[in-house]
Amino acid sequence: MSNSHATGTADITIASIRSLLSKGRIEKFDPARFKLVLVDEAHHIVAPTYLEVLEYFGLDKPNNEAPALVGVSATFSRFDGLQLGTAIDHIVYHKDYVDMIGENWLAHAIFTTVQSHVDLSNVKNAPNGDFQTKQLSAAVNTEKTNEITVKAWLSRAQERKSTLVFCVDIEHVRCLTEKFRSYGIDARYITSQTSKEIRTQELDAFRSQKYPVLLNCGLFTEGTDIPNIDCVVLARPTRSRNLLVQMIGRGLRLHPGKQDCHIIDMVAALQAGVVTTPTLFGLHPNEGLDKTSVDDFEKLATKSGIGRPKGSAPDPKGDVVVDFTDYDSVHDLIQDISGERHIRSMSKNAWIKINDDRYILEAPQGRLVITRDDSDLYSVLQIMALPSSAKSKSPYGRSKEVASSLTLTEAVHAADTLASRIFGPIFVALWQPWRKRPASLGQVAFLKKSLGFDGELLSEHITKGQAADMITKLKHGAKGQFKDILLMKRRIDRDRVREEKLEELRNREEVKVGQLNSLPG
Repeated sequence: MSNSHATGTADITIASIRSLLSKGRIEKFDPARFKLVLVDEAHHIVAPTYLEVLEYFGLDKPNNEAPALVGVSATFSRFDGLQLGTAIDHIVYHKDYVDMIGENWLAHAIFTTVQSHVDLSNVKNAPNGDFQTKQLSAAVNTEKTNEITVKAWLSRAQERKSTLVFCVDIEHVRCLTEKFRSYGIDARYITSQTSKEIRTQELDAFRSQKYPVLLNCGLFTEGTDIPNIDCVVLARPTRSRNLLVQMIGRGLRLHPGKQDCHIIDMVAALQAGVVTTPTLFGLHPNEGLDKTSVDDFEKLATKSGIGRPKGSAPDPKGDVVVDFTDYDSVHDLIQDISGERHIRSMSKNAWIKINDDRYILEAPQGRLVITRDDSDLYSVLQIMALPSSAKSKSPYGRSKEVASSLTLTEAVHAADTLASRIFGPIFVALWQPWRKRPASLGQVAFLKKSLGFDGELLSEHITKGQAADMITKLKHGAKGQFKDILLMKRRIDRDRVREEKLEELRNREEVKVGQLNSLPG
C-alpha cells in the first residue's frame, strides 16, 4: 500500500483489495503457496472486487487445493441483501454487539433521539441503496438543522470530553464545525482533503482530549481506534443498518475512566426509509429516546411493540393485554396506512402490510412476499406472473424462496435489491409520479364493486397509488381480516360491558362514610 510494495514471497502479506488489483500486483502471488486468506470487514466480501481476488486464489468455488478462507466482521450483513453465502460457507461464531455491551466487552451506551424534521422524501438513492450524497447534503446541511444539532449537543452532552460527529459530506462538515464554533466550542474537523500531517496532529490532540468535538464524513466508520470517544452525534441520516452500527460502534471501545458513550441520533423524516437508533433495537422508528440505556431497550420494546394497534383492553381471563384497532368498515381497514409506516421507514418501495407476519410488494411482473414463520425467521418469496399464453388456472407461477434473514430490515433490503432488478423502480417506488395522479376508472370500479360503497367514489377522491395499495390489501385478505376484527371487537365489547356491570355491583356493596343521597320523592 502507498509506497510499500510486497514481494509476493513473504510468509504473511497484508494488503488492501485496491492495492492487490492495482497494476497487476496480484500476479506476484502464487496461490499454491498460500494456506490462508484472511478477510477483515468481511461484509464486503461479495463485492465484485473481492470476488475477483477470491477467484484468483481459487476460492470462487469449492476447491480442496485452494487456501482456507476466513472472514471477520463486526457487522456481518449487507445493506443490499446480497447473500454472503456466495463467498462464505459457514458462520462459525457470532456475538451481537448488544450482548457484548451486556458482557462488558464494549462500553455501555445511552441514546437520545432528536427530531431534526429534515424532509428526505425527495432524496434519491445511490447505487448502493443508501441516500445520494449530494442530495442528502442539500437536505441536511441547512442553517436550521445545524442549529438544532449544536443545541441538542449543548443540552444533552456538553459535559462530554470527546465527541465524534458524523456528517454527510465535506461542505456539511465545514458548516457544522462553524456552527459549533459560533457557540464558543473548540470543534475541529478531518476530511479526505486534510493533509496526513494535520490529520495525525488533530487525531493525537483529540485522543489526548485537548478539544471536545471532532467532525468527519465517511472517514471513521471502519478500522478506527479512538477509545476515548464518549459521545457520538449522528448528523448523517442513513438507510444502512451496517453504517449506523459502525458509526455507533466508534464510541463503544472501552477506555479507562469512561463510564459510557452517549449516542445522539438526529432523526430525519421517517417516510424516506431512514434507519434510526430505535429501529436498530427493534422499536418503532418514531419512538423518542432520551438518555435511554441498552438495558432499557428491551423494556421499551415490550412496552410499546412494533406496529402496535391503536387501542388495548385487558383479557378478562388473565393479565394479557389484547391490542386492537377499531374499524367501522373494511374501507377504513384498507385505508389505514399505519401498518405500512414501519416497513416504509426501511424502504422507498410501496410495501403493503397484510398482517404482522406478511408483507407484499406488487408489480405487473409479479410480486415479492415477506413472511415470518413461528421461529421468527423472515423469508422472501418471489412469485412471477405467467405469460398470457401459459395454460394455467392461475395467472402466477409457483413461489420461490430467494432470501431469508433473522430481521425484517434485512429481508426488506434483500427484497428491494431483487425488486430493482426484476421490476424496476417505476412500478414499485413510492416516489413515482404516477402514484400521485388520480385513480383510474378501472381502479375506482374495482373498489366500488369490492367494497360496496353506498356513496359515490370519484377518481378525485384517491390517488392511483392509494388505490393500488387498497386493491393489494383486498386481494390478499383484507375482507377476511375485517371479519376477524369485528368478532374480536364484539367479544371485547361484550367483556367490557360485563366488567362494567360487575364493577357497578361492587360499588353498590361498598360502604362509604359521608352523606347519603336521598331517594327521589
